[in-house]
Amino acid sequence: MDRRVHVIEKTSLELPKKKRVAAYARVSLGNEHMLHSLAAQVSYYSSLIQNNPEWEFAGIFADNNKTGTQESRPEFQRLLTECRNGNIDMVIVKSVSRMARNTVTLLNTVRELKDLKIDIFFEEQNIHTLSETGEMMLSLFAVFAQEESKNVSDNLKWRKRNDMKRGKTIPKKVYGYDLIDGRLVIIPEHAAVVREIFRLYLEGNGYTNIARTLNEKGVPTPGGTVLWKCHAVRSILTNEKMMGNILYQKNYVEDYLTKKIRKNRGELPMYLHIGTHEGIVSEEIFKKAQAERERRSNDGGLYHYEGVAFRKKILCPCGMNFMHTINGTGNRTFYVWRCNGHDKRNGAVCTSKDIRQDVLMQAAAEVLGLEEFDSDVFNECVKEIYVPENYKLLFRLKDGTEILKTWEPKKRGPKREYDGKRW
Repeated sequence: MDRRVHVIEKTSLELPKKKRVAAYARVSLGNEHMLHSLAAQVSYYSSLIQNNPEWEFAGIFADNNKTGTQESRPEFQRLLTECRNGNIDMVIVKSVSRMARNTVTLLNTVRELKDLKIDIFFEEQNIHTLSETGEMMLSLFAVFAQEESKNVSDNLKWRKRNDMKRGKTIPKKVYGYDLIDGRLVIIPEHAAVVREIFRLYLEGNGYTNIARTLNEKGVPTPGGTVLWKCHAVRSILTNEKMMGNILYQKNYVEDYLTKKIRKNRGELPMYLHIGTHEGIVSEEIFKKAQAERERRSNDGGLYHYEGVAFRKKILCPCGMNFMHTINGTGNRTFYVWRCNGHDKRNGAVCTSKDIRQDVLMQAAAEVLGLEEFDSDVFNECVKEIYVPENYKLLFRLKDGTEILKTWEPKKRGPKREYDGKRW
């Protein structure tokens, strides 16, 4: 009988591919208790993922002291980038509210990752987004989480405003004072600088000249920066704490989701507490300084308006200045600044883009360290704005500093009615 030999080829045994799992954690406050909570979450999820033999550890992404808005969380953005790059198969999150408070933001994120075949597991609600009922259940929990967040925000606002009424809110530390046991206590060497600032201003000096004088004398700055800036001088001159009073709720949080801060222009009540601490300057001197600011602000006469500060200060590479005009048609018009070179001169037309006035004001406020645009500070501090190329603004300050800002074109805003006044 013939012997036959069958050769069995070597086959490679493929092990099942492990699921790449990451976790996302977030706390909203930066206090010690919350930091401990964040550290505990990171430790818990690290162990949970690495101790599962079917999972491969793909990282922990943790945001500290961040709001629930998507744009303000760097670790959340990094997580999304890793998901889009195909490096993650599943994300574990403690609860729906930790991923996002805004229902729309949450569902958009979930749907994007679902299209990438990435599952999100919400531990507290026991929801897998890739399951058949996942999105429906998630939508319900997301609405509840957003409403709960709103209620918490409203309760917190009520408590804070009640404390403001009663004067129980701890004041913010300000130049000239130290904060000891919740009270403002004068720092003598700083108080001398504050009195000098008021004296120089009432003698006719502007913010820039006062800052220059302090720098020449080598006076230390409030924030430890290299030089005094005009906005720091203005901040001292306009702060009611310098005369021993505290005005609460000068700013407020516009929306509990975005956490955007707005200057209070009468939308909410303000609470003035008189004699809360020892003043550095008298009430008479402080009020004289405010009256002087008002007088200087009104020097523009009939042609004074919010954008007058930009006149003859915006320079184009073509050699022309930008002028103020209106753009848009129909129900959507807005104020812009346009290079005079757009008019035909010697057959050439400037190609510089129009710059919206609100864009200019926002950029100027950021450069000068202000919460919102102030024409007085702008005139005192800014020599000119050079436009080296489209979507770039080079602010040249009177102290020699140059700061480059970039901007992006905005969509047309809502209709603004022409009020018959000169712009």
